[in-house]
Amino acid sequence: MLRFSLLGSGSSGNAMLVRSASGKILVDCGLSLKQLVLRTAAIGESIEDLDAVFITHEHGDHVLGLGTLARRFNVPVYMTEGTHAALPDSVGKLPNVIHFEAGETVAVDGLALTSFSVSHDAADPVSFVINSGGVQLGLATDLGHAPAMVKRRLEGSHALVLESNYCHELMRQSPYPAAVRQRIMGSQGHLSNSEMNSLLDDLLHEALRLVVLVHISQENNREDLAHRMAARVLEGHAARLVVASRERPTELFCVV
Repeated sequence: MLRFSLLGSGSSGNAMLVRSASGKILVDCGLSLKQLVLRTAAIGESIEDLDAVFITHEHGDHVLGLGTLARRFNVPVYMTEGTHAALPDSVGKLPNVIHFEAGETVAVDGLALTSFSVSHDAADPVSFVINSGGVQLGLATDLGHAPAMVKRRLEGSHALVLESNYCHELMRQSPYPAAVRQRIMGSQGHLSNSEMNSLLDDLLHEALRLVVLVHISQENNREDLAHRMAARVLEGHAARLVVASRERPTELFCVV
């Protein structure tokens, strides 16, 4: 059994709580400690007994609360050396950092996290597949495209957390400067609704039970548009489809 909740999703802050029967971790820490406490409490959990924090990359919406959390609870923080070196000064000193290389598997109290490199405008960005008791959770967020290697890592996942950042039509109408639009839509940016749709289609299999769409742009996308695109792929399939919110945590999903 594996349980997880998206505590926050989007440019205002990303964090995901994941737990096995015996362990509890956080993937990314882009919310303030106050928000982490409030949002974990809202799903009947606590942030004080974490076994580890895993960081995908150094952008502020993924590490905003990392320093405060790590120092308050002395929780081990796992990240690549490249990500560690690129952390913003605002994070401050971290008391317990453990480095890994992309491609390695790290085991923490009933959870096994296998990292893999992704294409994003960060120093050494990674994502993860997380296994517990034969259940696999695959994460594909903050990446500009999904090559064959990424698909191989994610295949066979019983639950998927997939980025669906922007709608091409809304992006064309966006107030963002041209350079920002190009960065988001580039190979080191973010996945669009249509790119998410294609990735989900490639990863679809009978044992898939849950799909959670994340990192929905507030300006360049709409939740209903992203949901509609994924629903087309899942038509007739038993998998549940959920869109994560920016302002509140999802339920604590249970995948068995």
